[in-house]
Amino acid sequence: MRRARKVIITTAVTGSVNIPSQSPYLPLSAAQVVEAAVEAVEAGSAVVHLHARHPDGRPAFEPEIFEEIVPPIMARTDAVINITTGGSSAMTMDERLAAATRFEPELASLNMGSMNFVYSGIADRVKEWKHDWEKPYVLNTYSHPFINSFDRIEHTLRTLGANGTRFEYECYDIGHLYSLAHFVDKGLAKPPLLIQGVFGILGGIGADHENLEHMVRIADKLFGDDYWFSAFAAGRDQMQFGTHSAWLGGHVRVGLEDSLWIGKGRLAESNAQQVTKIRTVLEDLGKEIATPADARAMLALRGRNPS
Repeated sequence: MRRARKVIITTAVTGSVNIPSQSPYLPLSAAQVVEAAVEAVEAGSAVVHLHARHPDGRPAFEPEIFEEIVPPIMARTDAVINITTGGSSAMTMDERLAAATRFEPELASLNMGSMNFVYSGIADRVKEWKHDWEKPYVLNTYSHPFINSFDRIEHTLRTLGANGTRFEYECYDIGHLYSLAHFVDKGLAKPPLLIQGVFGILGGIGADHENLEHMVRIADKLFGDDYWFSAFAAGRDQMQFGTHSAWLGGHVRVGLEDSLWIGKGRLAESNAQQVTKIRTVLEDLGKEIATPADARAMLALRGRNPS
């Protein structure tokens, strides 16, 4: 792993897992997502990872909704825009790729394997539902896997890669590292790689700190110094895993996509609140915070598309 002199903070602003009934602070409308992203960048985030939603909170894929999000963020910040290709497991592959195909971002997420991606347990914790779509949506994940087959991964690499987009490789288990190595061997995934270790999703690797260190060991074995590492854990372990990743020389990700909390029993009131907290921790550890320009240099990004 390349050891980071400056730590990149990525903020995942809204995602497609958490639902409006869980928190009144989850950004839903395009305007709310834009404001949340801008505030996160002002707090120190170099990268914003973007999903979109309909006004009632349903995950959205339509490019016209992303049109209300991406250009305003670019106009108000110099942040690296990272557009999801994961979307949600309820979307088709064409739907998942629609926004990234339209905007040709510098960076896009890419899930490195099919898996059970289960968050039906949300239904056990919600006492009052705000919208009719929410409960069936989360319960559906118990019986429907998240499909990221090799042909879909290759299609994404070829389609978006042809436009100069580079990738944040989301690895939810050790096997996903070996899948990534396969595409490196084929010449489709090109160093320096950005490997995002994802912990604590039911169906993926657990949020145990031994697992984080094991993932780094295997990535070192497979990729040597050809990759940067970042990590996050879903829910209550978010800040601990960000701290651990940085301590090992990696980068961090926070945001309301991954955790709705800022402390035990305390809902985060904004993405920027989480950025501020992890930034304080990193600076207390003696780490420098990467700017968007630093992130572009480290990740070998092309810069913003002039068109």
